[in-house]
Amino acid sequence: MPLPARIPRGARLVARTLDGVDARTGRPQLRDYIGHVRSWDGETLAITRDAAANGSRPEQEIEIPRGRIVALKPIPERRARPAQHGSEAPEEGRG
Repeated sequence: MPLPARIPRGARLVARTLDGVDARTGRPQLRDYIGHVRSWDGETLAITRDAAANGSRPEQEIEIPRGRIVALKPIPERRARPAQHGSEAPEEGRG
């Protein structure tokens, strides 16, 4: 797959990588990294991986060698989550 010569710093993308081959099935194991580009020199993609939406993983600084990249795809920024209000449901029949 031809990779771009230039990727703008700060661009948000998903980098799909080859993470080996499953010994049992023989199928390629793929891993997706979603984050913001710190740098791309044509050989190594450095990104700040987004924290998990559920809080299970913090942001991570990741460097991915060109040879592991299967695909790159730009993606939009995450939507801001609405503010959490009280968990009480409105009462019905009161008036």
